[in-house]
Amino acid sequence: MSLQAPPRLLELAEQSLLRDGALAISTLEELPRELFPSLFIEAFTRRCCETLKTMVQAWPFTCLPLGSLMKSRPLETFGAVLEGLDALLAQKVRPRRWKLQVLDLRDVDENFWGIWSGASAPSPEALSKRQTAENCPRLGGQQPLMVTLDLCFKNGTLDECLTRFLEWGKQREGLLHVCCKELQIFGMPIHSVIEVLNMVELDCIREVEVCCPWELSILIRFAPYLGQMRNLRKLVLFNIHVSACIPPDKKEQFVTQFTSQFLKLDYFQKLYMHSVSFLEGHLDQLLRCLQAPLETVVMTDCLLSESDLKHLSWCPSIRQLKELDLRGITLTHFSPEPLAVLLEQVEATLQTLDLEDCGITDSQLSIILPALSRCSQLSTLSFYGNLISVAALENLLRHTVGLSKLSLELYPAPLESYDAQGALCWGRFAQLGAELMKTLRDLRQPKTVVFSTVPCPRCGIRASYDLEPSHCLLNACHQGGCI
Repeated sequence: MSLQAPPRLLELAEQSLLRDGALAISTLEELPRELFPSLFIEAFTRRCCETLKTMVQAWPFTCLPLGSLMKSRPLETFGAVLEGLDALLAQKVRPRRWKLQVLDLRDVDENFWGIWSGASAPSPEALSKRQTAENCPRLGGQQPLMVTLDLCFKNGTLDECLTRFLEWGKQREGLLHVCCKELQIFGMPIHSVIEVLNMVELDCIREVEVCCPWELSILIRFAPYLGQMRNLRKLVLFNIHVSACIPPDKKEQFVTQFTSQFLKLDYFQKLYMHSVSFLEGHLDQLLRCLQAPLETVVMTDCLLSESDLKHLSWCPSIRQLKELDLRGITLTHFSPEPLAVLLEQVEATLQTLDLEDCGITDSQLSIILPALSRCSQLSTLSFYGNLISVAALENLLRHTVGLSKLSLELYPAPLESYDAQGALCWGRFAQLGAELMKTLRDLRQPKTVVFSTVPCPRCGIRASYDLEPSHCLLNACHQGGCI
C-alpha cells in the first residue's frame, strides 16, 4: 500500500480559488504575485476561461510566457487569453500592479513555469529578467503591447492558434507590436507568407530560413520583405532554382533585385546556401552589397564559377570569417590560387573549414597548404571525399603541426586505397590508415581524427579509420550486405 503525499498548502489554496470562479476573480487584486504563475497554470490546464481573462489583465509581471504552455494548442483557452488582452488594451488607466507589456508565444527552453510552480520560489524579479523588449528596434516612448513569436510555415497551413492570433491582430493595428525573431518557411504559398509578413515588424527578424524548393521568380517576390529586415543576422536558402523559361536578361534583373536587398542589412553576418544556382557568375554582386563583416559562409552543392571564388577571396567582408563550408562544390578544374588567397585573408579568425567532396587534387592541395598552415584558430577541418594520394596526405598532416586548436580532423582515404576500377581494397586501406595515424602521432597529439572512404555506391556508408584501431569501421558495408 503506497502512501500519497498530502497536497501542499499552496495547492490547496489554488484548488479553493478555482473551485469558485467568481471568488478567484474577486480576489486577484489582493493575491500575492508569487501565486500568479502556479494559479495561471491550473486555470489554463482546467480551461477556467473567465479566471484566465481576468488573470491576464491583472498579470503582475512584464512578460506572460504563454508559448511554453501551448504544446497541446488549446484554442479555447488561447481565445480566453486574447479576450483578457482586449480588456487590458481597453484600459486607459491601469492599476499600478498590472504590469503586462509582452505576450511571449515562443516555445522557449527556459523553465519559468516549472520554477514558479515548484517547491522553492525564486525572487519576484525572476520573470522580469526574461526581457522581451530586448533590443527591439521599434519600441520606445509609449509602448504598445508587444507580442513575440517565431514564425514557421509548413505543410501548407498555419497553426490554428497562430491563425486565430493573426485574425485577432488584424483588427487591433496600432495597439500591438508583433515581434518575430526567427522566420522559417518549409512550405507555404508565397501569397500566404506575404499576408503574414505584412502584420509583423520586419526589422525585428534576426534569422530567416527558406527551406522549400522555390523558383527564383518566387524568391524575388519575397526579396522586398527581406530588405526590410534591417536587423537580419542570418539567411538560409535551400533549393532555389532558375526556370529554364526565364531569359538571360530577366535572370540578370532578378539577381540584381535580390542582391540589392543586402545594401539595407547593416548587421548581416551568416550566409547559408544549399543547392542554389542563380548566383553562378554573379556572386560579386551580392558581395559588393554586404554592409558588415561576415562570420559564416556556407555554400554547399551550389553552382559557382572560378570568378565567383576569386571575388570571394578578395571581398573585404570576409576578413573576419569564422566558418567556411564549400562542400560539394567541384573545384577540380579551378586554379587553387583563389582558395589559397581566401585562406590567407581569414588566417587569423577561421575556426571551421569544410572542403568535403570538392574534387581537390594533389597539385591543388600543395598550393593551399602554406595558407592553411597559418590558420591558427582552426578547430575543425574536413577534407572528406577528395581523391588525394598518401604522399599528399602526409604533406597535409605535416602542415597541421602548428594548428594547436584542432579538435576534429576528417581526412579522405588515400587514393592508393582503391583499385583501378575504384573499388576499395579493405586491407590496403587499413594498412595506410594505420601508417598515416602513426605519422600524425609522431608530429603531435591529435584529438579526434578520422580517415574515411568515399560513400559506398550501393549503401551510401563510408568506411572509416580513426585513432583507435578497434574503432575501424571496415565492416560497415559488410553489415549492409554490399560486399
